[in-house]
Amino acid sequence: MPITVQFAAGPRLWPEYREPLARAFAAAGLDVAMTEAADPAAVDYIVFAPGGTITDFTPYTRCKAVLNLWAGVERIVDNPTLTQPLCRMVDPALTDGMVEYVVGHVLRHHLGMDQHILHQDGVWRNHLIPPIARERPVTILGLGALGAACGQALARLNFPVTGWSRSPKEVAGIRCLSGADGLAAALDGAQVVVLLLPLTAETESLLNADRFGLMAPGGFVINPGRGPLIDDAALLAALDSGQLAHATLDVFRQEPLPPAHPFWAHPKVTVTPHIAADTRAESASRLVAENIRRGEAGEPFLHQVDRARGY
Repeated sequence: MPITVQFAAGPRLWPEYREPLARAFAAAGLDVAMTEAADPAAVDYIVFAPGGTITDFTPYTRCKAVLNLWAGVERIVDNPTLTQPLCRMVDPALTDGMVEYVVGHVLRHHLGMDQHILHQDGVWRNHLIPPIARERPVTILGLGALGAACGQALARLNFPVTGWSRSPKEVAGIRCLSGADGLAAALDGAQVVVLLLPLTAETESLLNADRFGLMAPGGFVINPGRGPLIDDAALLAALDSGQLAHATLDVFRQEPLPPAHPFWAHPKVTVTPHIAADTRAESASRLVAENIRRGEAGEPFLHQVDRARGY
């Protein structure tokens, strides 16, 4: 009897994922009947994305797991009807994209590239020499798969990298700190701070006025993680005072970012439209297929969410 998989990530993504999922299921040796709509009581697995076609998971009494296509799960993890195991997406291509975004923008700010790209006014300013990487401390807030990969890539370029997480972790090449005291130490003197934390009650507005004040004056903030990790008003105040030199923001409390939002016009803010990293259908489909294979074999799911921690 085929395994019934319901694609509940929305009609926009269905054409993009239909064939890659079919190829991944075949490669994994799975006999799958995949559909956008099915009798809930007959569904074995749900492929999901926020804004998709399911809000009430109660009728899915046979479902063995909900497989999220996003790395973040904050928009589903607190759904009271969701009692099935929930797995987040850890896509190698998504990780590669995030590393490229973070490294690119760290190097942009480190080298002062905007000065030369945006201000070609005929003035020969050869005194604007950046420090070398080993003189530019970078802090990564969040040492999950994305944060660890970004931190290690920067460390390979000789940036001194400090990583912070809520609970203790060890990542090769990175100075790892944790807890409240560790957060203050991680931010102390940081010239670049990259946010790659999950969004929870504990991490909302984590970067506020007091914590911006711990950074080195004239520092940079890069946020490709979650918009609400930053206190927006405090960020604008830190930019206006000169405590921060620039903020590169890819995620926001409201998306799309409203046209009248002050971030758009602020000379020290770069807005990118949530493009830092995206799930790629081919590689994501292979993870979905592997988790279904595991579920059918009675093996532990990959990247299962800890509901108590929210990620």
